[in-house]
Amino acid sequence: MESIYRDPLSLKECIVTWIREKVKEAGAKGVVFGLSGGLDSAVLALLAKEALGYDNILGVIMPCESQPEDSMYALLLADSCNVPVQEVDLTSTFHVLLDALPFKKDDMKALAVANIKPRLRMTTLYFFAQNFGFLVCGASNKDELEIGYFTKHGDSGVDMLPLGDLLKGEVRLLAEHLGVPASIIERPPSAGLWPGQTDEEEIGATYDEIDRYLRTGEGDERVRDIVEGARKRSEHKRRMPPICVCEI
Repeated sequence: MESIYRDPLSLKECIVTWIREKVKEAGAKGVVFGLSGGLDSAVLALLAKEALGYDNILGVIMPCESQPEDSMYALLLADSCNVPVQEVDLTSTFHVLLDALPFKKDDMKALAVANIKPRLRMTTLYFFAQNFGFLVCGASNKDELEIGYFTKHGDSGVDMLPLGDLLKGEVRLLAEHLGVPASIIERPPSAGLWPGQTDEEEIGATYDEIDRYLRTGEGDERVRDIVEGARKRSEHKRRMPPICVCEI
């Protein structure tokens, strides 16, 4: 069967050149990104390093009631691939904010609470960016962007999305090409918003199924319904806020 994925070497060269151009256009010194211990952020880190060099990138590890293995894998990537990192534990900040809200715990919707975490991370990344004259890089891939599998003004709150045109399978191929540790490549994809959460279980389809549907339009009725339904529900996430224009 013919592969639906593009050549990883060509993708690497394209993205590395693009990152350099965007940083230069902005008059920035480099880029900062969250380092989650997952596949996408690992690939982003190595592409950014290839584009800009060690001194002009920074990965930030931001545990927030996170599983310990998330930081462990993030540090594994940093140590094995020589990526500079800082760690900012947001757990206490998260709880201070929850305590300040005028709701009892039982009255808080789980997703509303979970989405505070990526929004705190966005705020943290922008502090580092403005402090160092960097741009904020996001690690969302094409699958996530198409179906809205991201937090509005959280992990979507970035200056640039180098992986935004890559299917998940292409990110995986790039990871192998770039030398991302196998243990990170083989981890089940997870947003890490609560213990045991995985992307594919929450979405209801595998990334391979979503990849094929997005690239070829092929897929069974279940996959089509999942993707098209998610696209429709999340359209607001991909648009700027509407503006009321008063033509008086």
